[in-house]
Amino acid sequence: MSTSYVIPQRRVWPEAAPRTAYSVASGDLRLSANTTCWPAQRAFEERVSETLASRGWSLHRAHDVDAEKGHGFIDSQARGIEVFRSVPKTAPLIVIEAVWQYSHHVLAGLRAHEGPILLIANWEGRFPGLVGLLNLTASLTKANIEHSVLWSQDLTDEWALAKLDEWLETGRIEHDTSHVRELGQLADSDEVALGTALAHQLRDEKAVIGVFDEGCMGMYNAIIDDEMLNATGIYKERLSQSALLAEMDQVSAAEAEQALQWLENAGLTFHWGTEDATELTRAQVLSQMRMYIAALRIGDDYGVDAIGIQYQQGLKDQCAASDLAEGLLNNVARPPVSSRDGKRELWKGAPLPHFNEVDEGVAVDALVTNRIWTAMGFDPATTLHDIRWGEDFGDDFVWVFEISGSVPASHNGGYDKSYSMRQVPMFFPKGGGTLSGISKPGEIVWSRVFVMDDALHADVGRAHVVELPSEETQRRLHATDHQWPIMHAVLHGVTRDQLMARHKSNHIQVAYAPSADAADRALEAKAAMFAGMGIQVHLCGETSI
Repeated sequence: MSTSYVIPQRRVWPEAAPRTAYSVASGDLRLSANTTCWPAQRAFEERVSETLASRGWSLHRAHDVDAEKGHGFIDSQARGIEVFRSVPKTAPLIVIEAVWQYSHHVLAGLRAHEGPILLIANWEGRFPGLVGLLNLTASLTKANIEHSVLWSQDLTDEWALAKLDEWLETGRIEHDTSHVRELGQLADSDEVALGTALAHQLRDEKAVIGVFDEGCMGMYNAIIDDEMLNATGIYKERLSQSALLAEMDQVSAAEAEQALQWLENAGLTFHWGTEDATELTRAQVLSQMRMYIAALRIGDDYGVDAIGIQYQQGLKDQCAASDLAEGLLNNVARPPVSSRDGKRELWKGAPLPHFNEVDEGVAVDALVTNRIWTAMGFDPATTLHDIRWGEDFGDDFVWVFEISGSVPASHNGGYDKSYSMRQVPMFFPKGGGTLSGISKPGEIVWSRVFVMDDALHADVGRAHVVELPSEETQRRLHATDHQWPIMHAVLHGVTRDQLMARHKSNHIQVAYAPSADAADRALEAKAAMFAGMGIQVHLCGETSI
């Protein structure tokens, strides 16, 4: 007996036109973000097209603008797969980003693409194309996809034009990454002994990180496979944001009010309003207090050593943003929360390290920082920031490190030097307060744990935070998102373009030390602990090691 099947024909891919680059634009999942940011994206795409034309090349946009939606972004993974069916596999391909984007929207197509790939972003603060580019390059690095990266304000500077010409001629761009060197053999010191011992303890005794739903905002790079993570001694407890919502319902109104009153007594300034759709209201913040208490109690249930809330899709449509809760969790001083039976204060006198956006590279880093800084007697408050933008100020290039919503209050100098504003309505329809402020001047260690060549790596370096004139700080805040906390960071021995060329995340982890010498010693201990966990460590810029 024979059976007749309908056998699908193998797809025939279109041929690439000569001296033609094809372009795609990965966007957000949220319609409000895509429509708001589309004019900036369209303007930057036009500039790229004009620049290619001046070099005798054409730019062919691989997908149309959706008139009904009001934007031209790829706004889902399925849409990205559909778009790439019309892209010649061997054609030069440019991913143009003037905004934040979801990397998994284009990951499937980029995995299969055989031609040279260029990611290009606008050097601009208002619409975070730089942040989108850094996440996408990190995601492609994790996926072992060859690609090049480029950034420029308007593609008129000689450096960017020369790099673009290099890509058009060779299909690759080589950047200066001479600031990066391997850790090598560490000398004997108390700090190295501490870091090594803590690494052995972690691998022997294990630790658990609580993950409230993986894959926030398409950040493929922020997911570390269990086999890779477990080798360091860290294991995941997979939690659900729906469980967090259910636990929030169990928190009493009195408990939420007490936590808010604690913050007001500590001096945190709330920028209250009455219009729920656009202003910060007390009801929104009380919802955040419930989340803060619920996260601690769930963390206690599962015995976690760190915790992360996805904070975006799903949760944002159900309750106020998680930002304020996240900043509180990372701070030593915070509203006290009792166990369910009322017999214990949870994490009394200590933070429960929170890794924003469930970035598991941040989880590893925050856990290591917490243990090193605590052992050295330093304030263990740590946080991530987006590498948002930056400009020269005086003799220094001063980065704008700015995270969406929240930092530990001690980074600002305390609650009385911090404030809370309503989260951006475009992203957060249910509102919620930030924990914002201007990061205090001081010495910091920066780092990033990431996946490359199918292994865990860590870049570590030194920096200091500077105080800028008030008018310059306000200019930078209003050139980005003024509701969010800002850090004015000067990296040691790493230029703007070196960081952009090397860094494998939109996130950078920071922690303060009480002096330059203390920061040098903390960096040495941290490098030793990473290495003892089996992570490949790279020193970036000027360090004492």
